[in-house]
Amino acid sequence: MPVSDSPHHRSRQLQQRAERLLPGGVDSPVRAFRAVGGEPPFVERAEGAYLFDADGNRYLDYFGSWGPMILGHAFPAAVEAIQQAAARGASFGASIAAEADLAELVTKCFPSVEKLRFVSSGTEACMSAIRLARGFTGRNFVIKFEGCYHGHSDAMLVKAGSGVATLGIPGSAGVPAETAQHTLALPFNDLEAVQQAFAAYPGAIACVIVEPVVGNAGTIPPAAGYLEELRALTTEHGALLILDEVMTGFRLSLGGAQQLYGIRPDLTTLGKIIGGGLPCGAFGGRADVMDFLAPLGPVYQAGTLSGNPLAMAAGIATLQELMAREDVIYPALEKTTAAIADGVAGIAREAGVALTINRVGSMFTWFFTAGAVTDFASASASDTAAFGQFHRAMMEAGVWLPPSQFEAAFVSTAHGAAEVERTLAAARSAFA
Repeated sequence: MPVSDSPHHRSRQLQQRAERLLPGGVDSPVRAFRAVGGEPPFVERAEGAYLFDADGNRYLDYFGSWGPMILGHAFPAAVEAIQQAAARGASFGASIAAEADLAELVTKCFPSVEKLRFVSSGTEACMSAIRLARGFTGRNFVIKFEGCYHGHSDAMLVKAGSGVATLGIPGSAGVPAETAQHTLALPFNDLEAVQQAFAAYPGAIACVIVEPVVGNAGTIPPAAGYLEELRALTTEHGALLILDEVMTGFRLSLGGAQQLYGIRPDLTTLGKIIGGGLPCGAFGGRADVMDFLAPLGPVYQAGTLSGNPLAMAAGIATLQELMAREDVIYPALEKTTAAIADGVAGIAREAGVALTINRVGSMFTWFFTAGAVTDFASASASDTAAFGQFHRAMMEAGVWLPPSQFEAAFVSTAHGAAEVERTLAAARSAFA
């Protein structure tokens, strides 16, 4: 049971009320727990590695607001920065110095990003980067990969993983075929498919966009040489390479997956950690490409809340902490995450449960399948019913995992030895 023995009636009442006002009672589909069963708790507050619901129950958090909370919830420096910024005004619709302050931190960590523009979400970042790539190259076709989620813009909801996969939806109603006709969805980790696409559409592909480590079909790392070959193919054919680091940026290393794997993309999309938990995203890259944006160039993009002062303040506080303690934070995250991910996998083996563990840095997934998971097709072979049963058992033990087999789990600096032991104890109970 959760730490408190309080019933869940308050969360149930809040869910019923929400369902009268919001579709499904939620503002993002996976929150509804449809894929795992059980009732979603309503969170009242969070601190460190823990969430506290409306009934007073405490849960060890392994989704961290879907990635941003690398320093734990309510990180004091970020809270203070937000409070100070809010006292000066929540939104101006005009330029502030903090935009360039945060941009300088990003460019120091990501050398491929010579210029960038802030937006309010990862969806906006990816949508805008693709529009920019099309405008810069004068081409229409975009290559993406099955199971990679680049936000919910129309053209990217093609074999998009994430909540679309969780709910068993192949794409999305409301997306005209004409909108998606220029999106080429290929299997991840399959270089031959990419080569064939460039051969089939000579001089017509504007860009390749990829999650360098897939996080929206569960965690799936790139095969050796895969990202390097994507870089070579895009260069050869005059297309841009976009690394979607909304999830991996600042998480896998201070310079994201591109630092980890030694890849220099033309454009990068960022989100989640960059805003310290507040709504914020960014896209950036080569200066000559970014200068195609208005007001310098012909590609239009805008946003009233872009560069919002509260988000800038939270992002600056978060990145400053990561930069100041890089040598301590990332090795500690690696050690803690390995202990959690490998420990539970070992318990599953002892219990005779088929489980495959994929992990890169502080993001991981336990796939309920015996086979290797290298792409969306192999991830889809997982026993989602077994995952749902495991999820419910872990929730009863006070451990809140992402409510989908197809979402990555995340560890923060607030997770320590006590959290490792609590997780392993919960897993022993669940597998028993």
